[in-house]
Amino acid sequence: MGISREEALVCFRSDDLIGLGMEADAIRRKLHPEDVVTYAIAGSIDCNAPEETIHDKINKIAEDNCAAIAFRNTAPPRTIAWFEHLFQTAKKRFPSLTLEISAAEIAEIKRFADLSIADTIARLHHAGLDSISGDSAAIQSQDWLAVHAAAHALGLQTTANMVTGCGETKEQRIGHLEAIRQLQEKTGGFSAFNPQLNTPLGLEQPTAVERLKTLAISRIFLDNIENIQCTPDANDLKSLQVSLRFGANDLGKLFQTQDTMNATEENLRHIIRDAGFRPVQRDAMFRTLFLTG
Repeated sequence: MGISREEALVCFRSDDLIGLGMEADAIRRKLHPEDVVTYAIAGSIDCNAPEETIHDKINKIAEDNCAAIAFRNTAPPRTIAWFEHLFQTAKKRFPSLTLEISAAEIAEIKRFADLSIADTIARLHHAGLDSISGDSAAIQSQDWLAVHAAAHALGLQTTANMVTGCGETKEQRIGHLEAIRQLQEKTGGFSAFNPQLNTPLGLEQPTAVERLKTLAISRIFLDNIENIQCTPDANDLKSLQVSLRFGANDLGKLFQTQDTMNATEENLRHIIRDAGFRPVQRDAMFRTLFLTG
């Protein structure tokens, strides 16, 4: 079992950033002794687009050999029957594609359909939904946790996250981490965790030290979740090299963006190698696809 709440709070207050990084790196090496850093190539679809555009985009994503499709923007919400038809159609044509939607969007579909969370997920899963992401997880959000718990009960793998930098306290961050750890102890359904600092305009931006400290503490605290993710910042790819020594072993999904996707992927592979790791492309279920050297 990971550190206690009290120990985590001490870590947040500590000035020993290097010590925290070394402890997080030790846990990463224990869980991933092969010294690889993984990532997946995915496509993203705006559900507010015209249906013809959506189907054309699914075809393009499949042609580009992406591992997954993340469906986004369900407001104004489509009906659950619309999503069922979309998922069934996509799965029939491209059965190997992983279909994913976020926990926040599950809650929105559920509200619009006037169904329980469990029934909403069950219907979408039956239609072809494979995974639920933790995007936009508010600190202490019980609805968010309920979505993941229901998904795990149905056998779906999900990813957890924590959006911070919005004025929350260190105690609230720790409470969120503890809720995730407790659910993982019960279900084992989380494949990865991503601590995201996402400060709104007008609030003070987090320092690099705070980002690294939050990442390291997440790795130490959540020792029952195999993968800790660090989302690449296109404007500061070099910071990834440091993050990979503070507990992160996965870069999440690299979203396909027309002509820039291949160059971005190559840049990331180069940075991973320079940090002393081997880049490995995986699918959305964390199965290895390619050892890219």
